[in-house]
Amino acid sequence: MCYDIAFSANIESIFKYLPQLKAGGNLDIHFDPTWHKIGMSYPQWPVITHRNGLQLEQFTWGPIPKLLDTLEKVKRQRQLYLNARSEKVLENGTMWNAIRHQRCLIPATGFFEYRQVPGWKNKVAYHIKSREQEIFFIAGLWALSNSWDVDKPERIPTFTLLTRSANPLMAQIHNGGDNAGRMPMMLTNELAEEWVKPSLTDTDIREILRYKLPAGQLDCWPVNSVRKVKPDDATVIAPVIHEGLPALQL
Repeated sequence: MCYDIAFSANIESIFKYLPQLKAGGNLDIHFDPTWHKIGMSYPQWPVITHRNGLQLEQFTWGPIPKLLDTLEKVKRQRQLYLNARSEKVLENGTMWNAIRHQRCLIPATGFFEYRQVPGWKNKVAYHIKSREQEIFFIAGLWALSNSWDVDKPERIPTFTLLTRSANPLMAQIHNGGDNAGRMPMMLTNELAEEWVKPSLTDTDIREILRYKLPAGQLDCWPVNSVRKVKPDDATVIAPVIHEGLPALQL
């Protein structure tokens, strides 16, 4: 699944790709560029919603469903809700189906995934980005969650990032673990605009979720592990050469 993302651009860059945000967006939002954030730190992140017109907001990554009704459960299980399978959005009885009308977009400049290489002890980290534009949009869902913070007892806006079956390139990279063969639900700019429209029917949602970004629209290269503490700068995505690493089939 996708737990590592980046937004290394200026926040104002989002308006270049969704210019209609200028009318309803919040230009006062403060978000420092970051080369890597891990979902398990439950960071604040810019998201686009249509709660009160199309607007840019700042939500916390990681919903806290009602079934996590103790602080211990929150600590142990919240990470399970950082991602949601797109196939579950229209599946009756699921949490994601219940909030399918609370749609949002997660802007990013890149994400990271690990490749399992036969015979190698350690997996190889990759940085993946759009080949065609600096910022791309990932489909998401948002929800108001109990904060479990005694100093801030009010409910907080949170989001989950949708994933789907991987395209041929991502299937080669995300090829190990229980959730192998997945990738973020990346959308074209046109589909991103559609995704947050309040008037979408379930049929409309289904059509958007069928979209799979072609492998040829992605760039990727090996990097050092992003799960180790390091400065939050461009060195995070510096290419790394691994002797003997089998080439990806592009």
